[in-house]
Amino acid sequence: MTSREIRQAFLDFFVSKGHLIVPSAPLVAKNDPTLMFNNSGMAQFKDYFLGNGTPPSTRIADTQKCLRVSGKHNDLEDVGFDTYHHTMFEMLGNWSFGDYFKKEALHWSWELLTVVYQLPKDRLYVSVFGGDEKDGVPFDQEAFDIWKEILGSEDHILLGNKKDNFWEMGEVGPCGPCSEIHIDLRDQAEVDRVPGKSLVNADHPQVVEIWNNVFMQFERKADGSLIPLPARHVDTGMGFERLCMAIQKKQSNYDTDVFSGTIGFVANASGKKYGEEKWADIAMRVVADHIRAIAFAISDGQLPSNVRAGYVIRRILRRAVRYGYTYLGFREPFLYSLVPLLAEQFDGVFPELKAQQDFVAKVIQEEEAAFLRTLEKGLTLLDKILVQQPGEAGGVIDGQTVFELNDTFGFPVDLTALIAREKGFTIDEAGYQKALAEQKERSRKDAATEKSDWIELAEAGKTVFLGYDQLESDSVILRYRKVEAKGKTQYHVVLDRTPFYAESGGQVGDTGRLEWPTASLIVVDTKKENDLSIHVIEDEEFEEKLKAHGTRVKAVVDAHRRKLIASNHTATHLMHSALREVLGAHVAQKGSLVSPDVLRFDFSHFTKMSDEEIARVEKRVNEKIRENILLQEDRNVPIEEARQRGATALFGEKYGDFVRVITFDPNYSVELCGGTHVPATGEIGLFKITSEGSSSTGVRRIEAITSEKAFQLLEEQAGLLAQLRELLKGQDVLKSVQTLLDEKADLQKRVETLEIEKLGSVREALLANVKESNGLNVVLEEVSVPNADALKQLAYQLKDKVDNLFCLLVADISGKPALALMISENIVKERGLNAGQLIRDLAKEVKGGGGGQPFFATAGGSDVSGLPNVLKKAATLI
Repeated sequence: MTSREIRQAFLDFFVSKGHLIVPSAPLVAKNDPTLMFNNSGMAQFKDYFLGNGTPPSTRIADTQKCLRVSGKHNDLEDVGFDTYHHTMFEMLGNWSFGDYFKKEALHWSWELLTVVYQLPKDRLYVSVFGGDEKDGVPFDQEAFDIWKEILGSEDHILLGNKKDNFWEMGEVGPCGPCSEIHIDLRDQAEVDRVPGKSLVNADHPQVVEIWNNVFMQFERKADGSLIPLPARHVDTGMGFERLCMAIQKKQSNYDTDVFSGTIGFVANASGKKYGEEKWADIAMRVVADHIRAIAFAISDGQLPSNVRAGYVIRRILRRAVRYGYTYLGFREPFLYSLVPLLAEQFDGVFPELKAQQDFVAKVIQEEEAAFLRTLEKGLTLLDKILVQQPGEAGGVIDGQTVFELNDTFGFPVDLTALIAREKGFTIDEAGYQKALAEQKERSRKDAATEKSDWIELAEAGKTVFLGYDQLESDSVILRYRKVEAKGKTQYHVVLDRTPFYAESGGQVGDTGRLEWPTASLIVVDTKKENDLSIHVIEDEEFEEKLKAHGTRVKAVVDAHRRKLIASNHTATHLMHSALREVLGAHVAQKGSLVSPDVLRFDFSHFTKMSDEEIARVEKRVNEKIRENILLQEDRNVPIEEARQRGATALFGEKYGDFVRVITFDPNYSVELCGGTHVPATGEIGLFKITSEGSSSTGVRRIEAITSEKAFQLLEEQAGLLAQLRELLKGQDVLKSVQTLLDEKADLQKRVETLEIEKLGSVREALLANVKESNGLNVVLEEVSVPNADALKQLAYQLKDKVDNLFCLLVADISGKPALALMISENIVKERGLNAGQLIRDLAKEVKGGGGGQPFFATAGGSDVSGLPNVLKKAATLI
């Protein structure tokens, strides 16, 4: 079976068992502060397990894109070195939400593996949870008995510990015992020598786990305790790549058709043959794996950057580039050329890559080009560091230097170690780890957040959002928790009904009040956590007020602030359509911020917008505002109907079967959107673009203002113009300013002429004062010059006139000391002098530093009173 057939057989099998097939969630986790990436198949269903949401079916199956390169689950450094670890991988899964449980799950897994896929029964081993006294969770007798019934004996059943057979997706959340299925892929001779049972969970590359049946029975609380979930669920995950290895009878995931096309392409491009050279093979596996993670993360909306998820993607990309550079000889961008191959391979499975193929390739190409330049700089810098090491080869590069190479230049630590080793050096690994740990500790303190468990006040369910239709509601506080974040105490509050919009889709959260008849609480923000709307309160008397007044409150949104946000959000939709009209259909939203003060919009486009293009977009949006187009809001529209209407969807968002469609003129702006909007475009008043620039590779960013802020800007500009007219005595402002600029330029030329004449006089005075000392023609003088460049010019002019020159000029330039040291090249060679080294020592007298070439160097400092000491010290040196 091909990989495509294997995947389809899995989905078809579970359709036959009454399961609904759902699409994969994006790689990047949304509205879940505990996750950066979706690292398992169950991540998108977390709220269903917690009872915060209702699944579209009690039986679901899918294939989920997963990424494990951060946090608890981190496989990055293993990728390429073994046969079965990956950054991005597919997780085939079937799910039961309060429906079937262990018996059906285990029977079906055995049926699929042995009947549909025809894997040999004698090569399969199963494990069950052996219990954990500390957590108070007993041995899973039920799963053991079911397996014994299926297998007919206990020979292939193993008892597992908490590490292997109790599944948790994070420090808190749904969890439970699990039953893994392992397969022994070794040849028969090896099997005869060593039974597969002894190699399960022993990191043997051919005895691997392929499927895990997790039985969600508990929720892990913040204090470490376990409580039973409201209903029992099944969460299974089968590693697609490993399954293909087993069915296709390969010894490595990378030998399957999941990767063979990519590896063949890379081998052909590099001129190397896969399977002949250890490090080239590792590099090809790294490239084949990493390009999938990079391409799908970008197509899901996560661009490479220097923060959080973006930094992880950039790190993966740079690791791939570095392996290609070092072991495959790629000196130009090459990863991007694999994107069309991937897009074709996954078309119909994950179609988002095909839809954005050109954009994804362009982003990767530019990122590669930028890092290759950094890599060259890093190699040059590393060469200099090695040259500067004391003593002969065999020295140690200190850990702080290794850390700075990595942190500042993005230069990989293992590459630093490799190059150092090639030249007879080692790196201070302990020192590097210490510097890294210190940085992590600083970051941890900066981001430290402590959350207590939820305190339940009433039976909790999904909050009903009323904010599209009303800004006030009578509500009940269902639960709350106390949070310590950056030295500040907050309370997170969940209501049964709320008019407060929770931050999502780029729109900031609402603020307002929770009111009792004689007291109130200020809501400083509203955030979304999975499917929960969290009202953030910073009132230290929260619990006292709650105790005194009860759980029934009136929730009141700040109406004026909401109206400003709505104006900016609607203007964002109008601008998106205008950008597509002006720049082309390739424009796609790549991020946004909608606040009361500003709207920010990131979009795919590879060149700077011209002033004329910006003006056209601005004009088009204001035309639509003046048309006063009425909002057409349609809720619960079937997703296929919305697509037929031409609704613009955001890549990287997961949409359900029913969506909300926002329309301002069916022929102009139709978008899938969950945000709040004005009832008619005329309420926006005015739209003004304030800036356009680069956000990241292949992405431009526009910032704009509307409504009150736009009129405020106009008033400020009109006031400024009036002041200018007054200063210019009512003359033509443009003409007068041009005249002033022309006059300034003319005066500048005259000043420069006078300075050149003055510099000539200073030069002649210096030439008249050259002294001979120790075989050198010496000039040590403090001079009066307008800037550091003039000081440099003087030094070069003296060099042209005087042989065997040792010239140190110092000056007080606007209260700052400046030094310039010039030594004739023949003196540098004959006497082994170095101006760069000498000036660093001299600059200490002015509390500064400097450097340069052996024959010329400059320095600056902060203490101008030290200039006489600089000259005295130089005289002593002579």
